[in-house]
Amino acid sequence: MKEIINFYYNIDIKDLKKIEDNYEFIEKGSIFLLCVLNRTEEDLKNIYEVCEELKRKNIPIHTFILNRENKLVSNIENQNYVLLKMESKDEEINILDIMNFQENLILSKNKSSLYNNSWGNLWSRKIDYFEYQVHELGKNKSVILNSLSYYIGLAENAISYANNTVNKINISEFDKISLSHKRVKFPNFKIDFYNPLLFIFDLQVRDIAEYLKSAFFIDEKDAWIEFKTFLSLRKRTLYEYQMFFARMLYPSYYFDVYEKIMNHEEDEETLIKIIDKNQEYEKFLSRIMLELNKMIGIEKIEWLIKK
Repeated sequence: MKEIINFYYNIDIKDLKKIEDNYEFIEKGSIFLLCVLNRTEEDLKNIYEVCEELKRKNIPIHTFILNRENKLVSNIENQNYVLLKMESKDEEINILDIMNFQENLILSKNKSSLYNNSWGNLWSRKIDYFEYQVHELGKNKSVILNSLSYYIGLAENAISYANNTVNKINISEFDKISLSHKRVKFPNFKIDFYNPLLFIFDLQVRDIAEYLKSAFFIDEKDAWIEFKTFLSLRKRTLYEYQMFFARMLYPSYYFDVYEKIMNHEEDEETLIKIIDKNQEYEKFLSRIMLELNKMIGIEKIEWLIKK
């Protein structure tokens, strides 16, 4: 791979580190990441334009490096890659950093391919696929077979909540669609947060919800502190708060691991630490729902109140 990178980018590499499917190396004090491209050509074009706009605003993000043919994409062993020069790597991002970052760019027509505004429909399609997939391929996966129905039930609650919210509330100009990420983890470091290949556009509460869900399974106390910080920093619309809660209901933390297991990237036992905390997470959801209800009167879910 060192020789291939040298061929495409004219960079003489001494040390190369493989990180999952990607490759990291250092050149003249800068860190580079050769990343597998899992986005469409249209997405990549719009992401590149987003990056150029952010750089004009002096917003730090990783930089795309063009190859010897002056192209973004290099096809290496039948796999498409892009090379990124990292702005930073190990500095941690907190809830305030997430919210500040989102203020930098708002959705416009030319970025529309990076926006999907129908969470409920998207989640429904994923659940249908998971059920089909388990029926066909998961007969020997006892942990998944014994737990999937519970998390599909949670997801169906989230879908119903999101769809009811959309139908009952008029979306206002204050419900900003801004620069977000496919996933935000906790702890959250700049190596991921500034990676443009993770960029999408969505409601601002998307990143916050994903960050808090991830935080819960690392440290529940930290998750609650970050949630309270989120509430204190800026008041949001009823629509935003209810869509935030819908996203907290949706168990992406389970489905993300499930997909890795089905793709043979994780062992099935990885799910056990998530499954073992399902009652604690229900209580966490209940606390959040009651806190939001005190502020603005979001729609309640009766079975969670009992928690």
